[in-house]
Amino acid sequence: MVAYRNEQEIADKLPLLAVRDVVIFTNMILPLSIGRDISIKAVEAALSASKQLIVVTQKDISQDNPGPDDLYKVGTVAQVTQQIRLPDGRLKILVQGLIKARVIKISSKELYLNASIEVIEEPPSPPESVELEALMRNVREKSQRIMSLREMLSDEIIGLLEGLDTPGHLADLVISNIQVKTAEAQRVLETIDPAERLAIVNDILSQELKVTLMQAKLDSEAREEMDRTQREFYLREQMRAIKKELGDDGSHDDETKEYRTRIKNARLPKIVATEAARQLARLEWMHSDAAEAAIIRSYLDWIVELPWSVTTRDRLDLREAKNVLDADHYNLEKVKDRILEYLAVMKLNRRQKGPIICFLGPPGVGKTSLGQSIARAMGRKFVRFSLGGLKDEAEIRGHRRTYIGALPGRIIQGLKTAGSNNPVFMLDEVDKIGSDFRGDPASALLEVLDPEQNAHFSDHYLNLPFDLSNVMFITTANFIDSIPQALEDRMEVIHLSGYTAEEKVAIARKHLLPRLIRDHGLKPGDLTVQDTAISQIISGYTEEAGLRGLDRKLAAICRKVARKVAEGQIRPSRISSGQLTKFLGPPEVLPEPERRADQSGVVTGLAWTESGGDIMYIEVRTMLGKGNLSLTGQLGDVMKESAQTVLAYIRAHTQELGLAADFFENLDIHIHVPAGSIPKEGPSAGVALLSALLSALIDRPTPKNLAMTGEITLRGQILAIGGLKEKALAALRARITKIIIPRQNQKDLAELPQTLKRQVEFLLVDNIRELLAIVFPDCQFQPARPFSQPSRPRLRPRPRPPRRRTQIQGQ
Repeated sequence: MVAYRNEQEIADKLPLLAVRDVVIFTNMILPLSIGRDISIKAVEAALSASKQLIVVTQKDISQDNPGPDDLYKVGTVAQVTQQIRLPDGRLKILVQGLIKARVIKISSKELYLNASIEVIEEPPSPPESVELEALMRNVREKSQRIMSLREMLSDEIIGLLEGLDTPGHLADLVISNIQVKTAEAQRVLETIDPAERLAIVNDILSQELKVTLMQAKLDSEAREEMDRTQREFYLREQMRAIKKELGDDGSHDDETKEYRTRIKNARLPKIVATEAARQLARLEWMHSDAAEAAIIRSYLDWIVELPWSVTTRDRLDLREAKNVLDADHYNLEKVKDRILEYLAVMKLNRRQKGPIICFLGPPGVGKTSLGQSIARAMGRKFVRFSLGGLKDEAEIRGHRRTYIGALPGRIIQGLKTAGSNNPVFMLDEVDKIGSDFRGDPASALLEVLDPEQNAHFSDHYLNLPFDLSNVMFITTANFIDSIPQALEDRMEVIHLSGYTAEEKVAIARKHLLPRLIRDHGLKPGDLTVQDTAISQIISGYTEEAGLRGLDRKLAAICRKVARKVAEGQIRPSRISSGQLTKFLGPPEVLPEPERRADQSGVVTGLAWTESGGDIMYIEVRTMLGKGNLSLTGQLGDVMKESAQTVLAYIRAHTQELGLAADFFENLDIHIHVPAGSIPKEGPSAGVALLSALLSALIDRPTPKNLAMTGEITLRGQILAIGGLKEKALAALRARITKIIIPRQNQKDLAELPQTLKRQVEFLLVDNIRELLAIVFPDCQFQPARPFSQPSRPRLRPRPRPPRRRTQIQGQ
């Protein structure tokens, strides 16, 4: 005979699984751990067939090999939904109850128990009545109260209880989630009538509620017992009063005396001293073992150890400060002048507030080490704190003392480490701050980095104002765009561009090599590196604006020389450019291949990159087609728009450019920027795109020693760009002698090194006509004439507001 349950066939003979101390009900999902061999065989038999078995509870849980008389007669047909075999041979399965069944006969011919069963169908629910509804509400309320006392109640359980409207299902759900004796749960399982089953469950819940209330009472009494410490404190205070009357003055123990002395010697501000005295009074009347006593001790330790009135004396000798800066850093005259100006103002006005300076530049240009030199030049302590990846506002403002393990923020911690209230405080990577549900650290920094507000900076842990106006804050960043506008407005941004090859050689000779020779245990005469070798390392083994890669390569040479010295070689090592392959291997940086000749449709553009700058070739090819424009090379949206602008300008000026009015209808144009795996973005490639496209259309080559950068408009104007120094250095490395730049960038030429301006000629242009006169000097383009359009009133445009330009961040 075969029964059906929810469209599942249930055989009349199933493997029998005996379980201890648990009763499985219909629709109940429960994990079981199977360890007995006979039970494991039963589960394996079920898994090899329909995955169904009859789960029956043992009467005596101590029986390891229960027989038919040791098992209840009514169980539940269950479906094995998941199974995991553990390393010790046991099985862990997940079963779901399907339907009740009565065991008719048990046989053990196989290696497991096999049972003949009779399915027990659930009778229909009785008709609705007031008595039945009251009984169901009573069961819900009791079960919710029991679970609440046991801290098991959740919104999900409440919704589940309220959603059941049949007495049988409600009884099964409640009894399976309330810890009751096995015999009582089995009694509920064997009761077929739903109303009668619910009544039994109600009686069981009444008894369980009494037990649970008693447990809650015992827990409350235990908590009251924990207050014994406070009662002991009161008794000790009475004892202290009695001792005082007897002339034995014990009102101040050694710890209290020590804190009072430390507070007196700390020279605290009035408001801080008042709060410290108040907290000490609380500690004095508190038992030493109380939990809050440890919090107060930690708070007092922070108060007395902070440098509220400790100030280091500034070294205001400008000549000495300049010598320190020059000894530590090569060039960087703009930064040095700014520091010396600050010291000069401090010398004339001691009340001058500390500046907020941001060093902006690529990695490795010396931003962090420059902060250390500034502290040394001024005679101040130096503290550094990296903001990279910071997402918790409490790292800046601190945690409130109500939290376990609370600490002040990193600003206050840094001041404690420095031991003075006027250190040079460096906040590294200010452009890499994050934010999440814990707050926005960048917003917390607004108060720290505002000279008008930080005189009363309040940390959440201290909850007292600390004067940060004497601190000289210096931040560092690689990109200005990722810094919030409000935070950028509070800082004085100083740009640190990359170094030229000549500057890197001088820095390596004056700073890097002496330090590396000393750090590797070598003597000055053990190693000599020629300037040509350093230049070769810069061009062939590093590709950066800073000095980190160069420092690593020189360190590699020092290690190999140190090994030779350690092995007994006495002869000094003199490294030339021809020996670099022996020490560093083949060159690692392959520059853009140099253009061998003037070519049509090819123009050298300039790009700003994270490593300083680079050149990029823009290639254009025309072919017969239907007026399609293809752009390849992983170009960004802004660069694609520049290409569309270039094409629109050429099509609008075909007559003066000597092109047929319908040239685009029969041509397909393909613009490609090599190194297709590198994303490229920015508007400053407009002049290069225009020159390359026009060169391909009129079949005129462009000079190979000419590079260009600039943004164009539909009106033919050429707008300013950024990163001029980095782009010029890239052109110089590629042996390019002429660079076309917007005339608006003429002001930036003053900041370029003289060595760079001597080797590269900068050609300034205002519009496209001046550009074409340089790129195609032998072509005579006609003057531009306006289109024939209906006359419209001409409006005087507003002055163009200055705005920051996004630079090419590609190759």
